[in-house]
Amino acid sequence: MNFSTVSTAPRLFLAGLFALLAIVPARAEDTASPSWAEVKCIRYGKAWGEAIARQGSKGLGRDFLANHEAFLASGCTERPEVCPRSAEELDLANMMVVAAMNAGTASTFPPFRCNR
Repeated sequence: MNFSTVSTAPRLFLAGLFALLAIVPARAEDTASPSWAEVKCIRYGKAWGEAIARQGSKGLGRDFLANHEAFLASGCTERPEVCPRSAEELDLANMMVVAAMNAGTASTFPPFRCNR
Protein backbone atom coordinates (compact mmCIF):
# COMPACT_ATOMS: atom_id res chain seq x y z
CA MET A 1 0.00 0.00 0.00
CA ASN A 2 1.30 3.38 -0.95
CA PHE A 3 0.80 5.85 1.95
CA SER A 4 0.95 8.77 -0.43
CA THR A 5 -2.43 7.70 -1.79
CA VAL A 6 -4.09 7.63 1.67
CA SER A 7 -5.93 10.85 2.35
CA THR A 8 -4.76 13.21 5.08
CA ALA A 9 -7.78 12.80 7.38
CA PRO A 10 -7.26 9.09 8.17
CA ARG A 11 -3.54 9.70 8.73
CA LEU A 12 -4.31 12.50 11.18
CA PHE A 13 -6.85 10.29 12.93
CA LEU A 14 -4.34 7.45 13.32
CA ALA A 15 -1.63 9.84 14.51
CA GLY A 16 -4.02 11.26 17.11
CA LEU A 17 -5.06 7.78 18.22
CA PHE A 18 -1.45 6.67 18.70
CA ALA A 19 -0.66 9.85 20.62
CA LEU A 20 -3.66 9.27 22.89
CA LEU A 21 -2.66 5.66 23.52
CA ALA A 22 0.82 6.81 24.49
CA ILE A 23 -0.54 9.35 26.99
CA VAL A 24 -3.24 7.27 28.73
CA PRO A 25 -0.94 4.71 30.40
CA ALA A 26 1.31 7.49 31.69
CA ARG A 27 -1.65 9.22 33.32
CA ALA A 28 -2.80 6.00 34.97
CA GLU A 29 0.63 5.63 36.58
CA ASP A 30 0.44 9.18 37.97
CA THR A 31 -2.46 8.29 40.28
CA ALA A 32 -0.72 6.07 42.82
CA SER A 33 -2.73 4.00 45.24
CA PRO A 34 -2.62 5.15 48.86
CA SER A 35 -0.03 3.46 51.05
CA TRP A 36 -1.08 1.03 53.78
CA ALA A 37 -0.37 3.72 56.39
CA GLU A 38 -2.70 6.10 54.53
CA VAL A 39 -5.39 3.43 54.21
CA LYS A 40 -5.21 2.72 57.95
CA CYS A 41 -5.51 6.41 58.77
CA ILE A 42 -8.47 6.86 56.41
CA ARG A 43 -10.27 3.86 57.94
CA TYR A 44 -9.49 5.01 61.46
CA GLY A 45 -10.62 8.58 60.73
CA LYS A 46 -13.89 7.30 59.31
CA ALA A 47 -14.47 5.14 62.41
CA TRP A 48 -13.67 8.15 64.64
CA GLY A 49 -16.23 10.31 62.83
CA GLU A 50 -18.87 7.60 63.13
CA ALA A 51 -18.14 7.09 66.84
CA ILE A 52 -18.38 10.82 67.59
CA ALA A 53 -21.61 11.07 65.58
CA ARG A 54 -23.06 8.16 67.57
CA GLN A 55 -21.75 9.03 71.03
CA GLY A 56 -21.49 12.81 70.81
CA SER A 57 -18.81 14.86 72.53
CA LYS A 58 -20.36 15.09 75.99
CA GLY A 59 -17.72 14.26 78.59
CA LEU A 60 -14.85 14.59 76.10
CA GLY A 61 -12.28 17.18 77.15
CA ARG A 62 -10.85 19.90 74.94
CA ASP A 63 -7.28 18.50 75.18
CA PHE A 64 -8.47 14.98 74.37
CA LEU A 65 -10.31 16.17 71.25
CA ALA A 66 -7.60 18.63 70.12
CA ASN A 67 -4.79 16.12 70.50
CA HIS A 68 -6.78 13.46 68.70
CA GLU A 69 -7.49 15.93 65.89
CA ALA A 70 -3.74 16.63 65.66
CA PHE A 71 -3.15 12.89 65.27
CA LEU A 72 -5.65 12.70 62.40
CA ALA A 73 -4.38 15.93 60.78
CA SER A 74 -0.84 14.51 60.71
CA GLY A 75 -2.04 11.55 58.65
CA CYS A 76 -1.87 9.46 61.83
CA THR A 77 1.92 9.79 61.96
CA GLU A 78 2.43 12.15 64.90
CA ARG A 79 1.80 10.73 68.36
CA PRO A 80 0.44 13.50 70.58
CA GLU A 81 -0.67 12.51 74.06
CA VAL A 82 -4.35 11.59 73.76
CA CYS A 83 -4.99 10.60 77.35
CA PRO A 84 -8.50 9.42 78.25
CA ARG A 85 -9.30 10.88 81.67
CA SER A 86 -13.09 10.82 81.93
CA ALA A 87 -15.30 7.73 81.73
CA GLU A 88 -16.61 8.93 78.35
CA GLU A 89 -13.08 9.38 76.99
CA LEU A 90 -12.08 5.92 78.19
CA ASP A 91 -15.20 4.36 76.64
CA LEU A 92 -14.47 6.10 73.34
CA ALA A 93 -10.79 5.11 73.43
CA ASN A 94 -11.71 1.46 74.05
CA MET A 95 -14.26 1.59 71.23
CA MET A 96 -11.64 3.06 68.88
CA VAL A 97 -9.05 0.40 69.72
CA VAL A 98 -11.57 -2.28 68.76
CA ALA A 99 -12.58 -0.34 65.62
CA ALA A 100 -8.93 0.05 64.63
CA MET A 101 -8.31 -3.67 65.03
CA ASN A 102 -11.46 -4.44 63.01
CA ALA A 103 -10.06 -2.18 60.27
CA GLY A 104 -6.90 -4.29 60.11
CA THR A 105 -4.54 -2.23 62.25
CA ALA A 106 -2.70 -3.24 65.39
CA SER A 107 -4.05 -2.31 68.79
CA THR A 108 -1.08 0.06 69.10
CA PHE A 109 -2.22 2.18 66.12
CA PRO A 110 -4.62 4.51 68.01
CA PRO A 111 -2.93 7.44 69.76
CA PHE A 112 -4.27 6.81 73.25
CA ARG A 113 -1.61 7.06 75.96
CA CYS A 114 -1.00 8.91 79.21
CA ASN A 115 2.49 10.13 80.08
CA ARG A 116 1.66 11.54 83.50
